[in-house]
Amino acid sequence: MKYTWWLLQIFMTLVSIFFLVFGIDLFVGAYSLKDPFSFIMTFFAANFVILISLTLMVTFLIKMIRVYRHMNNQTNKDAS
Repeated sequence: MKYTWWLLQIFMTLVSIFFLVFGIDLFVGAYSLKDPFSFIMTFFAANFVILISLTLMVTFLIKMIRVYRHMNNQTNKDAS
């Protein structure tokens, strides 16, 4: 059970990295658009995708670090 939690967290971190790269690509692609309305909509959509993916990535990483530290503390307490 505990391995599936780690695999799920790693998978979700990789998914958020994928969307981060997708958002950056969308952000760069917005500058090639000629229509000002399309540029503004694509620009803000790309920023929104980047913001959400970075937030989720940081959340998953913090969660994994906290669980790892908690497991280490439990191991150290059991050993003493």
